[in-house]
Amino acid sequence: MGIVIGLVVALAAMLGGFTAMGGHLAVLVQPFEYVIILGTSLGTFIIGNSAKTIKDTGKAMGEAIKNKVPKQSEYLEVLGLLHNLMREMRSKSRSEVEAHIDDPKESTIFQAYPNIIKNTAMLNFICDYARLIIIGNARPHEIEALMEEEIQTIHHDLLKAKHALQDVTDGLPAIGIVAAVLGVIKAMGALDQPPEVLGHLIGAALVGTFAGIFFSYGVFGPIAAKIKYVREKQVRVFVIVKSTLIAYMNGAMPQVALEYGRKVISAADRPTIDQVENETIGGGSGA
Repeated sequence: MGIVIGLVVALAAMLGGFTAMGGHLAVLVQPFEYVIILGTSLGTFIIGNSAKTIKDTGKAMGEAIKNKVPKQSEYLEVLGLLHNLMREMRSKSRSEVEAHIDDPKESTIFQAYPNIIKNTAMLNFICDYARLIIIGNARPHEIEALMEEEIQTIHHDLLKAKHALQDVTDGLPAIGIVAAVLGVIKAMGALDQPPEVLGHLIGAALVGTFAGIFFSYGVFGPIAAKIKYVREKQVRVFVIVKSTLIAYMNGAMPQVALEYGRKVISAADRPTIDQVENETIGGGSGA
């Protein structure tokens, strides 16, 4: 919603100011200039990225528009699951715990947190490191290093969409100039026409430069920045898991280990200790 409101405000200010100066909005209606700019940008985007990145960029733009960042309830679900899992690891045998992490979708522990089951990347991350912990051969600092390496990989993969869109953003002003040059070429072929006609053609050509810059800094640039914000928030959940499990490996009680994870959450979204206790005692929201 923030992106939509921002675009409305930007367009209202820009077009309103242009009209107030005595400009005519009809001059800006140059569909073929927009076809050249956006079509060329789309083509270069397809050339420079894999099919997977192209698809993920569409998904990332949707997440940015919806501001799909983790909410406090999602943080509580992750902490609740980790608490129950750590209690099992602390009190049950290795074979009993393995039954949960080998088939989490059938596990009574994981079934209490359906949103995590739907998040395949998070589910695999938790199960993989829980498995390494119960094996018992790895040292905490080794697991932590491995977790950090994987989180960096996840972070890199999630930001591919941002970088792909940023490349489009960076190229749009130049493509706008290309569209303007083509418009000027067209105008040069009409030098024998009256000044009004020639002026209209030159004005239409300059719309290309305007459109390229506006689409770059007014549309795709801000969306790329929002994608980065949303995706980095999503990565933060993996850091919470890492901090909690490493604290547990270093000897912290499950409830104390949760504090290590809770403190990683930004202050604006961080649940209180009471909220975490209610979630862990309740055993999941079941939502």
